[in-house]
Amino acid sequence: MDKDDTSRKAAYKYLIVNDRDRKYGLWVNTVGFQTIGAGSFYPLEGHPSGYFFNVSKGRVLHEYQLVYITKGKGELSLERNGTRPISRGNLLLLYPGQWHTYSPCRDTGWDEYFIGFEGTVADQFMKEGFQSLGEQVFEMGLNEELFSLFARALEVAQADKMFAQQYLAGIVLHMLGMVLSVSKNCAFGLNNMARKVEQAKIMMNESVCQEMNPEELAMKLNVSYSWFRKVFKDYTGYAPAQYFQELKLRRAKQMLVGTSCSVKEIAYSLGYASPEHFFSIFKKHTGCTPSDYRLVGRGTPRGKRDGD
Repeated sequence: MDKDDTSRKAAYKYLIVNDRDRKYGLWVNTVGFQTIGAGSFYPLEGHPSGYFFNVSKGRVLHEYQLVYITKGKGELSLERNGTRPISRGNLLLLYPGQWHTYSPCRDTGWDEYFIGFEGTVADQFMKEGFQSLGEQVFEMGLNEELFSLFARALEVAQADKMFAQQYLAGIVLHMLGMVLSVSKNCAFGLNNMARKVEQAKIMMNESVCQEMNPEELAMKLNVSYSWFRKVFKDYTGYAPAQYFQELKLRRAKQMLVGTSCSVKEIAYSLGYASPEHFFSIFKKHTGCTPSDYRLVGRGTPRGKRDGD
């Protein structure tokens, strides 16, 4: 449905979901945008029951929703979390079964983009990625990439071609990944943790052909090892020693495919105690031997080895 006048504009789509779509584990029920001019009634009419709501009474949805405010300001009220102001650049995350209400200020109005979705994949993403944050309002700023994703989702939904739901599911996951990344990096940036971790990553890359002691690295950064290990793992997903091992293996893979160095030469050049130690670690992490990796990487038939 589309509405246009001098103060109110909207375009939105409510989708029909079939059993095939549900089997993928994430599907989109609605996507759209609304421009609410100053002094205009909110929400606009035309939304089906279950979505349309009285601002003073609020509503409960059966799906997750992302609501992105790109202009203006207003208020959001959440069950057990009280009322808070929201404004341009804020993205709201609404949970199924959660009472909420929100609306623009009458003197400013606002522009909002929204997408509603559900499914087991969405449940898992929320459980592992967002619920630990305890946040439902994220400061995204005027993010052109996020804006483009909402616009593209609306185009796909309105075209309603075959496998549109799978396309939309990919867009939703892209949005969620972006929001999670931005929120995590903002949190680290506020207390200077990111700078320490990024500095450590550079030092590890510079020392990839040597041995590295994580405790000595923490000393060089003037932080305690226990703090450094926890922060580094929260930031990268790896403990410092694991991350350094991954750097070594990545360099080994590059050398196996891109150079004529023997496996023994590569092992010693990367600081491994022996070729056997390198062989064992490489196979444990990749599932194949260094020689087999070289063959596959170069597109060489398995029957033709080069004497490594």
